[in-house]
Order: sequence, then C-alpha cells, then structure tokens
Amino acid sequence: MKIVYFTHSLLSCWNHGNAHFLRGVLSELLARRHEVRVWEPEGAWSLANLLADHGSAGLEAFRGAYPELSSSAYSPTASAEMMVEGADLVIVHEWNEPQLVAKLGRARISGASFTLLFHDTHHRAVSDPEAMRAYDLSGYDGVLAFGEALSEVYRRWGWSGRVWTWHEAADVRRFHPPEEGDRRQGLIWIGNWGDGERTRELGRFLLRPARGAGLSLDVYGVRYPRSARSTLARHGARYHGWAPNARAAEIFAAHLATVHVPRHYYATILPGIPTIRVFEALACGIPLISSAWNDSENLFRPGQDFLVGHDGEEITRHLAAVRDDPALRADLVRNGLETIRARHTCSHRVDELLSIVGKLATGVAARDAA
Repeated sequence: MKIVYFTHSLLSCWNHGNAHFLRGVLSELLARRHEVRVWEPEGAWSLANLLADHGSAGLEAFRGAYPELSSSAYSPTASAEMMVEGADLVIVHEWNEPQLVAKLGRARISGASFTLLFHDTHHRAVSDPEAMRAYDLSGYDGVLAFGEALSEVYRRWGWSGRVWTWHEAADVRRFHPPEEGDRRQGLIWIGNWGDGERTRELGRFLLRPARGAGLSLDVYGVRYPRSARSTLARHGARYHGWAPNARAAEIFAAHLATVHVPRHYYATILPGIPTIRVFEALACGIPLISSAWNDSENLFRPGQDFLVGHDGEEITRHLAAVRDDPALRADLVRNGLETIRARHTCSHRVDELLSIVGKLATGVAARDAA
C-alpha cells in the first residue's frame, strides 16, 4: 500500500510532539514493506525554530536514529493531485494549513480513489473550536483522534461512525531500557514551557516536590522565557534547553525517575489522553510519578505502571519512596514495560490503522460505486 502523510514536520521535533509518534509509525510501516511518502510545508515553524537555534546539527540525532525516513517540502501553490499521485491512503495531520486540508478534500470529492483521513492530536477542538471548524473536512472519509474524549467531540460535530480513537504509542525500536544498568541519579523532566498554561502545576507537582525529596532535577525543553528559567534556578533545577527526541531514551537512562504533569486540557475537559511522554518514559524503563489524571480508557494500571500524586505532598512522598526503595523502582519498571509491550507500541497502532482502513474500504468502495 502507498501511504502519503502530510505533517507539520517530520524532520523537527522542536515543540512538535506529533513528530515522535509519526516517526515510529512510519518506521513500522516501512518495516512492513509499505511505501511511504511524507510531505511537510516549506518553512515549517518547528523546523525554522530548530534551525535558528541549532543549525543543521539539530537534525543529526533524527537522521542517525531514523535513516530510513525522509520528507519532501511543498510550496503553497503545489498541486494536491501531484503530491498524492498513486496513493492508497492519505493522512493529514491537524497542524497543517486549512487551505491544504480543503485542497486534499476537494481532490477526494473529485474522484480520487485513496482513503483520506484527518489526524487530530491536539486540544484545539475544545480550546479553540472555531479554529478547528475552519478546516473543511467535507471530503474526508474519517478522523483519527488521539483520545476517546476527542473522538466524542467529533461525534457531536457529526462524525459518528467515521471517527476512530487512535492513541499515540512508543517506538520501542528506539525507546527501550538501556542494555547496561548505568548508575542513575536525580530526577528528569522533558517538556516545553509553552504558553505558561501549567506554570502553577509545574511548581506544585515538579519543582517543589523534587526539592522536598532532595533529588536533583534536570529539565529539557523549549519556549522557556527568562522568568521560567529564573523559576527553575530558584528551585535548584538545571535547565539544559532543547533535546532531540531521538536522545530521550539516553537521557532517561541517566536518571532515577521522571514526572508527568498533564497539560490543563488533558487533566480536565479532555480526560484520558496521556500524551506521548508517558508511553515513551514507560518504554524506556524509568519509574514514573504522575500528577492525577483520569485514565478513563484504562490504558494503564495507575499505582502499578506508575505512581499517582493528587497533591504536591503526595508527589514528594512518592519521589522519596522511589529514591529509597530499589524493589519499588524495579516493580514500576517491570509493570510499565509490560503494559507498553502488550498494548502501546507503534506496531499495535499500525495494526489498528490497517484495520480501520480495511473496514473503511468496503464503505468507500460502495460510496464511489453509487
């Protein structure tokens, strides 16, 4: 099968979390001998920021980890028909311009034979619904949503029967425990400051608990303004700037534990969506402590795969326990790996995708034949 994916960027993961999952899924598809073509816009915001900060050296980790993956850049005037020529399946990520989304939909309506899916991995459907309604999806065969709560939003918008929950997952070829048990120290947090929407939560569930448990804290990420870096310094945290996601497993391997602090929307009106870092951390075999979120889809076993803290004091107690109890650390690592390997790898997601496309094919063929 020939699969064409339109992404904001395959090359850059600078403030672009979808690149993590996309790389793993496309790598798995290629391993199964599917043909894959990836398009990203010229001057993509994430790639432009990465190159501005790090130059071409910022692409080395990706290219070293994923030598089989590549993408092509397209201009705003590019022909949709040319970009999807010969495709059996076309997937368009939501971080693309509405004009492109509409152009591909029109090509589908005009008789193109491929299956066309929209892939939503963000909270904008609830945080900025008018922006999402600007996308013309009338020509699309279905929607892939990265959580059941988001799928439900699309059902309310008229997509019942044509939206599928397709969670992110870990690329276990690259995200796995270290082969050798190097000495681990301190706490690690990999995440972006963003627009400051979880500033209070980071202080409550990460910075103060790390200091309270007497653990050193290393922080990686982008979009940390001066005030945020000053906050980290006041709490004794070491800020390292951006790290390529291809190095995340290596960074996790040097640390004793990590913390998950869900963004506001995923802890409130879009419950049940853990985002990619939970999958990646558990796949890497690092003990995880999370602030509370509602695992409404039973993706994990809270309390077994990771520890949950409902307030800063409970997070601090969990960190101290993980610090002092090797058996607890071993249990968390074993349980987390078990759940990832059983349910949440990119191989599982490719199985799900191919099943969706197979089930859709009959309906698509019938509609085209009408």
